[in-house]
Amino acid sequence: MPRALVVIDIQNDYFPGGALPLHAPEATEAAIVQAIAKARQAGDRIVLIRHVSPLATGLFAANSPGSEIRPAILAAAGDAPVVVKQFADAFQETGLAAQLEGIDTLLVCGMMTQNCVVFTAMSADAQPFEVTVLEDLCAAPTEVVHRIALNALRSKLTVRKSGEIWG
Repeated sequence: MPRALVVIDIQNDYFPGGALPLHAPEATEAAIVQAIAKARQAGDRIVLIRHVSPLATGLFAANSPGSEIRPAILAAAGDAPVVVKQFADAFQETGLAAQLEGIDTLLVCGMMTQNCVVFTAMSADAQPFEVTVLEDLCAAPTEVVHRIALNALRSKLTVRKSGEIWG
């Protein structure tokens, strides 16, 4: 069963000094870097998602340092494709579906648990896939918001820890 790890919005604006720093983004980033290495070793496809705003200023403004994917993620992912989005749902008006041809299972992680992770995992375009959200590879503005989003997701999708996938 071919799998893809979809890594959503690990971008500078979500880290200290950025427009919207999240709860423990560095720890989440480090865990995702390790998961990318394990996924690559397992033969899983990696797809990075990058949110770019159409606005000239603010969160993820085009061509701003805040909109850039973190260097550690880019280095870990190697030549993985980067899908640019403008909406919370990474499928909406993007080429994500084309990047997932031949894939049966989506492993979804990234930033913001309650927004982009939820909307991508529950997208109508994700319905052909077996979707699992990797709870230890996601971050939100606060730990409470993260946990609430995961609890809501559990009623609709599979939520697991990355260690259950790659050991």
